Amino acid sequence: MEYIGLITGFILVILGIWGFLTQKNILKMIIGFTISDTGINVIIVSISYLKNRTAPILNRPDLLTDTVNKITDPVPQALVLTAIVIGVGVTALMLSYALRLYQEKNTLDINNFKDLKW
Repeated sequence: MEYIGLITGFILVILGIWGFLTQKNILKMIIGFTISDTGINVIIVSISYLKNRTAPILNRPDLLTDTVNKITDPVPQALVLTAIVIGVGVTALMLSYALRLYQEKNTLDINNFKDLKW
């Protein structure tokens, strides 16, 4: 049962990689990147999951030694929260580039952009 998150994350990563490698539309490529980014976040959270553990909130300092063995590590969740914020920023930047490309060329098909090709 613990592996559902891990399997879902890997499926999302593979689906996202397939999306941005096979699509010709820039918006579909951006969606594929976002799906892959979400899959990586799910993988990180599911790897850090430990069964029968609780949140790292210490209510009574006198039970510190017993509580330390029952809490999870909060660092992976903090890293995923930071990765979500960075992913939203990168997605917004990619969408602004796509909007600018559409305004210049009136298309979002990647094959119609030959300006920087050799």
